[in-house]
Amino acid sequence: MSLEKVIAISGKPGLFEIISRTKSGLIVQSISDGKRFPVNSVHNVSTLSDIAIYTYEEEVPLPEVLSNIYGKEEGKSSIDPKSDKQTLLEYFGEVLPGFDEERVYPSNIKKVISWYNTLVEGKFDFESLKNDETEEDSETEESTSQ
Repeated sequence: MSLEKVIAISGKPGLFEIISRTKSGLIVQSISDGKRFPVNSVHNVSTLSDIAIYTYEEEVPLPEVLSNIYGKEEGKSSIDPKSDKQTLLEYFGEVLPGFDEERVYPSNIKKVISWYNTLVEGKFDFESLKNDETEEDSETEESTSQ
């Protein structure tokens, strides 16, 4: 499972993996309980690989943030996403120094931590995120050197 196939659906808790595409939408499977169901164009769907978090300098892709959490937690589950606001802000500051506290709300942090914990429970391969980052870095270096 790659992060390009992992989605969040507005109005539905948890994360889902895209199993296949149909004419009218997608067939997805819940990462937490394995249930499959169709998703049509009425649902607002976000691919995790397309989400970014604001910092004061730039937007940091969510895969990089998840990789940072994975490194900090050494592959184990993170803190409880229902922790108090101050705990969440301090924790996220450790994971992503310089995040924009005015544009990244505690509800966003809860969502990211919850998603990370769901991926850990679903046995997601976080090492693939690091491989993707190094491939992107080498592609960027190649295109700037030409």
